[in-house]
Amino acid sequence: MNEKNNNLNMEEKEDRHKEARGNEGHHRKHEHEGHRHEDHKKKKKEEEIAEEVKKELEEKDAKIKSLEERILYMQADFENFKKIKAKEKQDTVKFGNETLIKQLLPVLDNLELALKHSESTEEYKAIHDGVKLILNEFLRVLEKAGVKPVEAIGQKFDPNFHEAFFQEEHEDVEPETVVSELQRGYLLNDRLIRPSRVGVSKKPDIQ
Repeated sequence: MNEKNNNLNMEEKEDRHKEARGNEGHHRKHEHEGHRHEDHKKKKKEEEIAEEVKKELEEKDAKIKSLEERILYMQADFENFKKIKAKEKQDTVKFGNETLIKQLLPVLDNLELALKHSESTEEYKAIHDGVKLILNEFLRVLEKAGVKPVEAIGQKFDPNFHEAFFQEEHEDVEPETVVSELQRGYLLNDRLIRPSRVGVSKKPDIQ
């Protein structure tokens, strides 16, 4: 009887031991699965963070590129602005006395007229030489200031430099050639400040 009871106790202990081992295995399995799940969540979180960081870097790169382009445009605009201002300053130096020179041109006209009229006087030689001396000196002063006359007589008519007042018939001259000059034109540093008033040739009308 006692032996039988001892056998039962041994079996119960063995069953309990197996049950305990089973529970421990199950617990370990559950714990392992829990760790795997946590690892998966952690990995997913890291990927999301990495994706967000990548996205932020791309946005910052785009902003930096945009700023660099704006800086380049601003630099180009500033360079253009400096060039414009430099040209304005240069033009001011070159053409700042244009108004004064225009006011002096009628004086030149009168001197040239005086030369022409002096040819009809008895004292032609003295008057002519005196006026011519003054005129040449005046022209030299203006030349130093950048003034020079427009070439007209014998030149092809050019509306950029000549103003046609009439036409003259000429058989031996090419049409549209300047054959006479009523008033001389002038350039200031190669810029026209007054066109030449001229007569232009044309072929005779056929009778």
